Amino acid sequence: MATHKKPGKWRARTQAVRGGQMRTPFQETAEALFLTSGYAYEAPEEAEARFKGEAEGFVYSRYSNPTVAMFEARMAALEGAPCARATASGMAAVSAVLLAGLKQGDHVVAAKAMFGACRYVIEEILPRFGIANTLVDGADVDQWQNAMTPATKMLFLETPANPTLAIVDMKAVAKIAEAGGARLAVDNAFASPALQRPMESGAHIVVHSSTKYIDGQGRALGGVVLCREDFLKDHLQTFLRNTGPCISPFNAWLHLKSLETLSLRMQAHCENATQIADFLAEQKKVTRVLYPFRPDHPQHNLARAQMDGGGGVVTFEVEGGKEGAFRLENALQLVDVSNNLGDTKSLITHPATTTHQRLSPDARAALGVSDGMLRISVGLEDPADLCEDLEQALSTL
Repeated sequence: MATHKKPGKWRARTQAVRGGQMRTPFQETAEALFLTSGYAYEAPEEAEARFKGEAEGFVYSRYSNPTVAMFEARMAALEGAPCARATASGMAAVSAVLLAGLKQGDHVVAAKAMFGACRYVIEEILPRFGIANTLVDGADVDQWQNAMTPATKMLFLETPANPTLAIVDMKAVAKIAEAGGARLAVDNAFASPALQRPMESGAHIVVHSSTKYIDGQGRALGGVVLCREDFLKDHLQTFLRNTGPCISPFNAWLHLKSLETLSLRMQAHCENATQIADFLAEQKKVTRVLYPFRPDHPQHNLARAQMDGGGGVVTFEVEGGKEGAFRLENALQLVDVSNNLGDTKSLITHPATTTHQRLSPDARAALGVSDGMLRISVGLEDPADLCEDLEQALSTL
């Protein structure tokens, strides 16, 4: 009889199905959903001990919850992280990391190519608390190094970035952070731990919008912060407990169950996205296609070095600027127009008027977000149907 491996030695696909599981005395096979805000104690002495941290146990679902704890443990196992804390949304995770980890007088360096809301927090909210920032071209390692100051305490990046799919060399930036006494935080929402694990490249903190590929079906909001024990103890835990950006146990349960199929879904997303990218590259009215695993992506080699797949998002540009992009979107019959991504259904959006509309035209131009750019989150439909839908929509240009 084969010897069973200990949970810590299980491979990723096994961790995705069984990691962090806790069973009640009923011995259920599906993880239990605990819809409770509070917990009862056998005696006041027990309550006192739990609040002091002298006894294990739950005290309030704003702090922790059994279902949420299972989701956190499974995410930590998949990312190879010591700790995980779930939040109400991806932006709650990003904001918590920045606000908990930085204080007045500190400085953060971030890649320019990032989700519009992340950029808003860094450029507009952090300065209100006396936290300075410098934005750099994430692909230029020298810019990261040159932006470092004695006050720099955090480096923040997305890779692949939204919506340009720009890739950042995480190992190189992590070395710069370490040498400067700062922490590197990486937004891993576009790749998911099925395709990329930033801590293996030296990242100190990883954040996710679990709304995206973790949930995978467009159902529920959520976020996750993964970090080392010192950041949790010294910064994050107290911040989360006192500000309350906690995830709903029901949402955590949905995302926990979705992790069971994450690797299978991501493999299918990658296969479909590759076919869509190759199809679009052959169309005359498409002027540019960006997909990390295509040889014509400017950072193709780096993407293949630090990712296990190209992901499910394809970005492309069409003739006619905004008018051409809108005409294509309006002509689509299968693909939905939506600013979300990571769904089983294919979704398309126009970044310049949605996710990045807050940026000035000059800022968008600097990122390469043109008026003719479209971002498609390729779903799990038959790729032939998706290509046919795109082809007939392109014919209207």
